[in-house]
Amino acid sequence: MNGPILDENKLFEEMLGKTILLVTNSKQLSILGQTFRPIFTGKVAECTNGFITLYPVIIKMHNAPFYKFPTPLSFPLEQISLFTEFDPDRKIPLI
Repeated sequence: MNGPILDENKLFEEMLGKTILLVTNSKQLSILGQTFRPIFTGKVAECTNGFITLYPVIIKMHNAPFYKFPTPLSFPLEQISLFTEFDPDRKIPLI
C-alpha cells in the first residue's frame, strides 16, 4: 500500500533501520523442509500499512539458530504477536 502510514502502524514505522526480534501468531512454520518456531530477527527495511519487511533476516531454527535467509521477508502486520528492539549478538536459547 502506498501513501502515508496510518496512525496505528506508526509504531512499526518507527522501527525502520533498527534490528528487532519478531514473533508471529503461528505455533510453528515450515520452510526449506524445516519446521521451526516463528521467531525472527533482522533489520526493518520497509514498513507499509500492511506489511513490515526485514532484511537481512535471521530465522531462529533449533538446528541452525543463525540461519540467514537469502532474501527479504515481509510479515503481515496483523500476524505479528510480538516485536521489540534486539541486539543481534545476543544469544537466545531455543528449547
